[in-house]
Amino acid sequence: MLLVVEQALNGLQFGVMLFLMAAGLTLVFGIMNLVNLAHGSLYMIGAYFAAWLFTTTGSFPLAVVLALAGTLIVGVITELVALRTLYERDHLDQVLATFGLILFFNEAVAMVWGRAALYMTLPPWLSGHVQILPGVPYPVYRALIILVGLVVALLLWLLIARTRLGMLIRAGATNRTMVAALGVNIRLLYTVVFGFGAALAGLAGLMAGPIYAVQPGMGEQILIQVFVVIVIGGIGSIRGAFVGALVVGMVDTLGRAFLKPALAVMLSPTAAQSAGPALASMLIYLLMAVVLSFRPQGLFPTARMR
Repeated sequence: MLLVVEQALNGLQFGVMLFLMAAGLTLVFGIMNLVNLAHGSLYMIGAYFAAWLFTTTGSFPLAVVLALAGTLIVGVITELVALRTLYERDHLDQVLATFGLILFFNEAVAMVWGRAALYMTLPPWLSGHVQILPGVPYPVYRALIILVGLVVALLLWLLIARTRLGMLIRAGATNRTMVAALGVNIRLLYTVVFGFGAALAGLAGLMAGPIYAVQPGMGEQILIQVFVVIVIGGIGSIRGAFVGALVVGMVDTLGRAFLKPALAVMLSPTAAQSAGPALASMLIYLLMAVVLSFRPQGLFPTARMR
């Protein structure tokens, strides 16, 4: 039972990280109609900035703040220089262009920091454990990731639902032509949204740095799962991104932890050993197929007019 609780918390932690990635990506696609395969590269940039700045300054909070600012700046520059000309192009052109950006960012970080993986250590005050339940210790840092992710989700909902900027974002996702006709600087709105999405990806990356190896190409490993989250939740929906991320995080984590032992009850140990990991890695895609068979627009589709 304690193992189930621990793995469920790990699934929640993974889910909130997926949400931070998916929220920015679904905002960019929902408002700008831009398929951005380079979103994972911004996740990687955030992780590299945090690892380098923490090593340089010795202060984890300062490294987090500066890494967020740096990733936001990189995102804004990328939007202004490389993506602004793609808004009126079809999705195939956007896919090809942003795939080129993936190669560019991978080579750029390799030139600056090398191709060897960086390992980001945690400060002592984040290295211990906290008692979630009696007899259930849980790493402080992973608990902090869950807390930060949930707080960011709440703040993002308040931003989208309760502020003027959120009103413009929702209006732009519904009918950007009308928003522009009403005098809103739609180009500036695009830049703000893309920079905000880049900062969210950078936040996910810098939080992942102490857990995973920071290395070139790390963004592509999570990007596919983020697309699964968006498809399940509904393109352009923040609520869908949140629910989809939690579901995918739980299914992926619990499947990898318990599917092989469950198969061992029905199959031989050798067959369970070979089939368990393979089936566990397929679970989220099977889940996506089931959701799309019943709700082709995702769990929480948004109305979009172009």
